[in-house]
Amino acid sequence: CRMGDRVDAAFKTTGSKLLLPVSEFFGFPLDQVNFLACQVFALAAAFWFRLYLGPRHASPLLRHAVAILFGVAFVIFCFGWYSVHIVILVMLSYTVIITSDISNVHRYSLVLSMGYLTVCQISRVFIYNYGILSTDFSGPLMIVTQKITTLAFQLHDGIGKKPEELTLDQKRLALMYRPALVEYLSYNLNFLSVLVGPCSNYQDYVDFIEGRHIHRRLRDTGPMTPPSLQGAVCSKLLLCGGCMLFFLTVTRSLPIMHNVDPHFISHAPFLTRLVYAFFSIQAARPKFYFAWTLADAINNAAGYGFKGMDANGKPSWDLICNLNIWGIETATSFKTFIDNWNIQTGVWLKSVCYDRAPHHPMAMTFVLSALWHGVYPGYYFTFITAIPITAAARAVRRCVRHHFLCSRGVKLLYDIMTWAATQLAICYTVMPFLLLAVEPTVVYYRYAAGSAGTWSSAGIYVSCLDLICCSLCLLFLPYGEIFLLLELRVSLTLNQFYV
Repeated sequence: CRMGDRVDAAFKTTGSKLLLPVSEFFGFPLDQVNFLACQVFALAAAFWFRLYLGPRHASPLLRHAVAILFGVAFVIFCFGWYSVHIVILVMLSYTVIITSDISNVHRYSLVLSMGYLTVCQISRVFIYNYGILSTDFSGPLMIVTQKITTLAFQLHDGIGKKPEELTLDQKRLALMYRPALVEYLSYNLNFLSVLVGPCSNYQDYVDFIEGRHIHRRLRDTGPMTPPSLQGAVCSKLLLCGGCMLFFLTVTRSLPIMHNVDPHFISHAPFLTRLVYAFFSIQAARPKFYFAWTLADAINNAAGYGFKGMDANGKPSWDLICNLNIWGIETATSFKTFIDNWNIQTGVWLKSVCYDRAPHHPMAMTFVLSALWHGVYPGYYFTFITAIPITAAARAVRRCVRHHFLCSRGVKLLYDIMTWAATQLAICYTVMPFLLLAVEPTVVYYRYAAGSAGTWSSAGIYVSCLDLICCSLCLLFLPYGEIFLLLELRVSLTLNQFYV
């Protein structure tokens, strides 16, 4: 593919071309312009939805119908005829929900939704050249997959299990009836979350549509007026503005692919490459911050997302918040970073996999997460490497951390050291997730990140982080040998790729 073709392709989309002049004027890909236009319209529509189609002014059926119509219009505008895939998956899943035996409805729903999503993602990789230059229609499919499986597991918990077999969270979220078609379509295709999420619980969404969402969460505090949402919405929109400004001024000047640029690798010292990797990964985050925070603001503007009153007696609108920026940037462990990043996806993975896996829940959760994200090889390098790193970090924290709690100064030193170690692990682990393909990933690990490594006696190149991670596994984990072999297998694959 020639460079000129790649530039032209960036301004093509499977969706509407109505905003092509805007795309060409500002130099942004058309699919991104379409997405932003839909989200801005969704924000305005959310205010209108709350003020003029609130539960006091419109029936639940009308609110469901309007949410569906706007949502379908958005996916058609952004993805054109590829939006058919989203509707097909939702309808097939509803058929499973209605017709399947309750003892297997969650299994069938998971296999169907994940299978359909994977087929679409494979076609995107092979047909669309890694999806870099074309509209990513798999994004809404990923959100719909979360919703489909969330509802199916909650339905299985409510009808197919005894209360004593459920955890407290599973009891609270258990669904006691099969949903009506209009409710199911609204839950999956509503305009508030159809493009970028976040996923939420079915019962919370129905409570929002029917006007019970806020009152349910205030009943323990006694009667009071509905909490104001203007402050939450305005603060999140201001954060979106800051993220957009950062993206325009910083992110575009620190491209991720520069980490594997041959000239940069061959001439820059290792420390320079490491520093650039750190700042380029930092600079890549604001686009996610922007998309998820805007989606959260849209839901709040419609009156959805009220969590209750916080410890200070102030209203909290973070029920479906998808990230904690402060927690991400100050994370002192890989797990803390994961827990604060894409929070609702983490909740989904925990509810459908981690809490239910009979064996090796952490490994099974990483596998499901990798499959859900897609079929890009970089995803699998990231998640396979993350398993031993997370396990080792968790074991070290359990065995070592209490020795550093004797004073505030020592604790601060420990936090600084673990923050630096976490950032190094993120640079090492997350980079393939952003590079996507095998070739740049191998280049990064062999040359950009690998310069701090040593040659083993067998002639296999292993980076220092590999050695550290494997050593920690052996020292602190009951099955450390397994994690060691897994980590060395990753390194061996990377370093023998071109041999």
